[in-house]
Amino acid sequence: MSETYTVRLEPVGVEFDVENDETILDAAFRQGITLPHGCKEGQCSACKCNLVEGEVDLLKYSTFALNDAERDQGGILLCRSMALDDIEVELLNYDEELLSRSIAVRDYVGKIALVDQLTHDIRAIEIELDAPLKFWAGQYVDITVTTQKGKTITRSFSMANTPDQAERLKFIIKKYPDGEFSGALDSGGIEVGADVQIRGPFGTCLYREEREGPIVLVAAGSGMSPIWSILHEHINSGEERPVYFFYGARTQADLFYLDKIKEITQAHPNINFIPVLSHADDDKSWTGERGFVHEVVDAELTRLDIDGEGDVYACGPPPMIDALTPVLFMQDFDPDRIFYDKFIPSNASNTAGDH
Repeated sequence: MSETYTVRLEPVGVEFDVENDETILDAAFRQGITLPHGCKEGQCSACKCNLVEGEVDLLKYSTFALNDAERDQGGILLCRSMALDDIEVELLNYDEELLSRSIAVRDYVGKIALVDQLTHDIRAIEIELDAPLKFWAGQYVDITVTTQKGKTITRSFSMANTPDQAERLKFIIKKYPDGEFSGALDSGGIEVGADVQIRGPFGTCLYREEREGPIVLVAAGSGMSPIWSILHEHINSGEERPVYFFYGARTQADLFYLDKIKEITQAHPNINFIPVLSHADDDKSWTGERGFVHEVVDAELTRLDIDGEGDVYACGPPPMIDALTPVLFMQDFDPDRIFYDKFIPSNASNTAGDH
């Protein structure tokens, strides 16, 4: 028998209902309330908060996201919490702008319209939907598809297109050695014309307009997808803020969209593209930056003397985000102006990568 309870969020004073067969986070999504979240699977700690009143049952989660000491002190993960009665929750991290721009999560159906190989391990796909999907640049969706062999796969991918292209979504995804979704794209297990189900939007790394200071974009691998959306949404906004776009790759063969980026930087001189190669020591033809992308970000921000001004959007694998975080701290960026997505492979969970 279904029962309904009330969730109260402090310090924002927001209340909403939750059914006893859904997590608190899913209930918020359903009612158009966007709370801090990442993987939605109890792996990343983005939705960690404190239970002030009431009781919850916690589904399986990683102790890396919520350790035993935190749990004993009332810590919970919204994506794993099933309410057992009326509850009050203290949000540890919340974004008033994010709450004000909440979009209710909805289900859509569509078809894969295009599959393109960008590099040896990066693919572009496009999906045509049955209805427009409202989202903000930087967000992602869950995609469910059944392969030719009858296996149903659900993965999360960030949109590479801008929100005005609401019925044909574009994605940049990475092929992992054991990636079921990306592997099926190459093997023919998922073909153009395949039916898909879309659920979303999700994600908190969304583009903010009308703010002061430069924009720092940092991406690696398929982290290009949400950054590409954010970059184009910024261009569409007409704002003239300086943009410093860092992209980390291993070799020149891992770079793509270079012609498109060249056109963008020529048309918009305030947009600066800085590709960084980590495995180009023996490549005499490479005249750009070498090393890890976070190291080059640190050096360039120091050279520019930005002194923590502006907004940072960073999307890529966890090691990149983890290495970049102390760099931004030492560069004196306000944590409230740093937005990121960690792209975690599918054998764990992820915010918006190829699982």
